Amino acid sequence: MTNLKEKIGQLFLLGFPGTVPTPSILRDIRELNLGGVILFDKNLAAREPENNIRSAEQVRRLTDTLQKAAAAAGTAPLFIAVDQEGGQVSRFRKERGFKETPSAARLGEAGTAAIRTAAGQTARLLNSLGINVNFAPVADVNVFKENPIIGRIERSFSADPEKVTKCCSAWIEEHRKQGVLTSLKHFPGHGSSRLDSHLGFVDITETWREEELIPFHRLVQTDTVDLIMVGHLCHRQYDATLPATLSPEILHRLLRERCGWNGVAVSDDMQMKSITKKWGLVDACCRSIAAGLDLLIIGNNLNFQPEILKEIEDEMAKRAGSNADLCSRIEEAWLRVIHLKKSLPRSQPSSLLQ
Repeated sequence: MTNLKEKIGQLFLLGFPGTVPTPSILRDIRELNLGGVILFDKNLAAREPENNIRSAEQVRRLTDTLQKAAAAAGTAPLFIAVDQEGGQVSRFRKERGFKETPSAARLGEAGTAAIRTAAGQTARLLNSLGINVNFAPVADVNVFKENPIIGRIERSFSADPEKVTKCCSAWIEEHRKQGVLTSLKHFPGHGSSRLDSHLGFVDITETWREEELIPFHRLVQTDTVDLIMVGHLCHRQYDATLPATLSPEILHRLLRERCGWNGVAVSDDMQMKSITKKWGLVDACCRSIAAGLDLLIIGNNLNFQPEILKEIEDEMAKRAGSNADLCSRIEEAWLRVIHLKKSLPRSQPSSLLQ
């Protein structure tokens, strides 16, 4: 029987510094039932050009060590995730011996065949390295081409939502062939924003368009979506005070009811300043699960906090002790995560998937 804190642990993906597992991440796997990890190529907190990814052989050893730690602890297999979109958002770079793939914008211009080639190449690489989740494709519609975090760096396939839908579908299909999960992002749409949510609060109320929901809605109907990533985006027509990642109104009214999504909803990095400046990390994580998210990313790349999972588990369990709704929400999120993990390769067995 899995207890409350063990269920909470499964709702987190953590980052960690270095090319081998840190003692803290191994402890979190063994003792706190951590759900997964996320890998980065650069260590932003330490301002170092290298982090978890040095070479193909090194990454394979790293992922093997992490999964073996989970298996030895008798826990569910880990999600091992990365952001490998292509173009500027690539963790596997040419200078480290990896083949490059074009940006989403260039692929969108080139057509479906080019997307399938790039996506297939990406998925085969990730599968060979033991990485089972790719936080891609970007389903944002290129509404504002000078958007500093989407349009300007070519992360959107197109300004046409129907074309974005088709491009994302091709990307997902190629990853599915290799057994790699994918995630649409960034709900409810980051394509119209004027600011970068990594740096501060982003309000899309006046710029967002209804058509930005089209790729998410269309793709959910195909039953091929694995995860949907929710952005730290404020839309005051739906919630006057809270960003999407903390908003029950946006998560339920738009994501669950309007788009029909009943699978895992994952946060963008909870360490982004758009969240931590106002709410603080521990409180924000508790609020996000209560609001309706199922899986939270703490990149530990903007600020390394080796004890953060225990702090959050303790606080969330404390709140759940006097809040039946939160306790129910943790159960619902855990069930969604465990259900999704059943689709991971069978070479990663777990007693907790029974």
